[in-house]
Amino acid sequence: MTELDSPDAETDTTANAHPATGPAVHRLAATVERLRAQIQQAQATADGRALIEMAKGVLVERLHCGPAQAARQLDALAEQAGITPLELAAELVDQAAQDEVSAVVGEFLLRTATREEPSAAVRLRTAESGLLAAGDTHRVAESVLEHAVTPLGATAVAIWAAGADASLTLAGFAGISPQEAERWRYVPPGVATPARQALVERNAVWIRDLGRSGLPSIGARDGGRAAIPAGAGGKLLGVLEVCWPQPLAPQPPPVHRQLEALAELCAHTLESDSAAVRTPDRPDVALLVRLADGLFDPALVLLPHLDDSGALVDFCIHYVNSCFVDPAGRPRGLVNGALLLEAYPMAASDGRLFERIEHVFATGETYRADRVLLTELVDQVPLTVSAALSISRHGDTVLVVWRVEDETARLAALLQHAQRLGRVGGFEENAATGEITWSNQLFDLYGLAPTADPIPLSQLPAHVHDDDANAVGRFLRTLLRYRRSASTAFRLIRPDGVARHIRIVAEPVLEAGHLAAVRGAYQDISAQHWTEVALSATRDRLAHTEQHAAEQSQLARQLQQAIMPDAQPSIEAFGLRIAVRYRPAEQDYTVGGDWYDAIVLPTKQILVSVGDITGHGIKAATGMVVLRNALRGLAATGAGPGQMLTWLNQVAHHLTDNIFATAICGLYDPHTRVLRWARAGHLPPVLVRAGRASSLPMLKGMLLGAVAETTFEEAELQLETDDTLLLYTDGLIERRDRLLDECVDRLLTTSAQLTGSLEDRLDDLLDASDADTDDDTCVVGIQVGPSQDAPGGG
Repeated sequence: MTELDSPDAETDTTANAHPATGPAVHRLAATVERLRAQIQQAQATADGRALIEMAKGVLVERLHCGPAQAARQLDALAEQAGITPLELAAELVDQAAQDEVSAVVGEFLLRTATREEPSAAVRLRTAESGLLAAGDTHRVAESVLEHAVTPLGATAVAIWAAGADASLTLAGFAGISPQEAERWRYVPPGVATPARQALVERNAVWIRDLGRSGLPSIGARDGGRAAIPAGAGGKLLGVLEVCWPQPLAPQPPPVHRQLEALAELCAHTLESDSAAVRTPDRPDVALLVRLADGLFDPALVLLPHLDDSGALVDFCIHYVNSCFVDPAGRPRGLVNGALLLEAYPMAASDGRLFERIEHVFATGETYRADRVLLTELVDQVPLTVSAALSISRHGDTVLVVWRVEDETARLAALLQHAQRLGRVGGFEENAATGEITWSNQLFDLYGLAPTADPIPLSQLPAHVHDDDANAVGRFLRTLLRYRRSASTAFRLIRPDGVARHIRIVAEPVLEAGHLAAVRGAYQDISAQHWTEVALSATRDRLAHTEQHAAEQSQLARQLQQAIMPDAQPSIEAFGLRIAVRYRPAEQDYTVGGDWYDAIVLPTKQILVSVGDITGHGIKAATGMVVLRNALRGLAATGAGPGQMLTWLNQVAHHLTDNIFATAICGLYDPHTRVLRWARAGHLPPVLVRAGRASSLPMLKGMLLGAVAETTFEEAELQLETDDTLLLYTDGLIERRDRLLDECVDRLLTTSAQLTGSLEDRLDDLLDASDADTDDDTCVVGIQVGPSQDAPGGG
């Protein structure tokens, strides 16, 4: 309150300025103060009387007594408790309301007997009663802080008034410094604060810690906040904001309800303040009616329609302007004065029209949309139209303006967008007057200003590339001389020197056999032209690449088949039978580097080997030839399998172009029936003995060609009569959707079930394979027959 608002300050200032009139001024000030106090007391008495009457009604219902006896009982209880009848009435109303504050009423007599101080809940209800006697919003804020929220741990209160433009004005505060209040005197629309969020969401906002939420607001930057919208009659008049100095713990529902009740009382104060500045004849409504009459679009002026409890249930159509046309054909007089939902029931369901109007009325936020669907029942048939819609609040009045989208305008806009997206420009030439009409897009295609003169068709050859002059000439002769529709493509040379690829299509307009006009369209197909050029070049490169790849694949396949034919006769030597099955990949481009070998060495030992070169194509095929022939040469040295793989690794690493491979190398001695073997990153062989299949040990040995120097572990296997040993490549078992161990287990199960000759077993093994890696497959089968004497070594 400023000094001019204070009676004492006003008296002192006036007395000092005019000492001669001091006593008269003092008497006048005292009279004003006395009358003001009497008015406030009368208001408080009237409001308190309403609360006492409610309490008497509670006692009549509970004690089954008359009103006079209830009044006496109320006075007696108040005297016994040592409090005023108004405070006791608040507690009895609390008991009937059954909220958290009412819980203390059950302990009322006990507190009276022990002379306890009233609890925070009693003081909270006392604050509600005190708000009815408050003179302005600032005193309301002080009363809320002192009596209601201080017992809850709050330290500050702010009451915001909502403006018609959704702005916020600080109407009252307590526990906040005047400097801070001055900084937050006005919050423009669109600034995100807890009060703004509560206003927009039309619901209470509880924030545990303001500092962590990132929302600015009045008062301390940390601690808890509660922002409760203050509304009356369906209209949000402001927000009650309560501040706590520390993070706010979740509050029980009764506390939420109590603060909402306080916010409603604050709304009544805000409504009284705003009503004080209105004139009784509602000039705001009259001004809005005159504004609606000045519009060229249909408009409704709506007033809120409240029920007996003060809740907003509908809007009354106060006025419809002269441009209003009812969809159902009703005259304006039948719509004027009707309720909105009675006149237009579809507004409550379709398009959310009523919900939007209600939101604008509550928050003051203006709603605008370029295109919404509005539906109305005409003879019980839904009629839907597309319209631009505007809803705005002006005081307690809502203005709804709409503009139905014209079908012709909508199609014209659609055509304009289609021409813009397709880079199409239309034209028409009047043959009699020479008048030319161009669309805006055509000026852009020609590179001309919108104010330039259109170029007639007869001058088109002067604007095209020399190489396209003949094509444009044929087009003009067909169109103008033979009077038939025509089209052609050409390069248009614009004034800036840029060439655009254009397609033109036109038709003559004939009247009584004479040419009346020519109309048509240009389309810029430059992007399409260059796309076709790039696509053609890409096709040429792709065809060349495919041809080169096919030649490489054919060469690799021929080399592979020359070294390792698909069908190779079985080998029998010294009681050992060896059979091989090789299945190339189905696709030529996946020609791999799988290889196998089985030969009798000069030492009468038998060399068996299987390998797999990484990669596909000609490089894999040539790498296979290198390693296979190198291993044959190394076997002639008499070295063991481990040593041969060591040397073969050096060949792969040093003497080839980055070849990497896996391999199995074995030497079988017919005298002892012992197989010495080693592996280089390859899957171990499978031994089938007495109807059971098992994998040989996973010997140490890394991929060939990976490092310059490495060694390979050797192992020996004593073979017996009827044993079958299977050496294979991963193309036999691998699947993309299965782990490698699972693939090996399936191979063991299948191998143990095979019967018949060795060749039949290998064929069945290939047929049972479900591998899906599109890789070469190689299987070498070794079957041990009855013991035979081998000739001496050479």
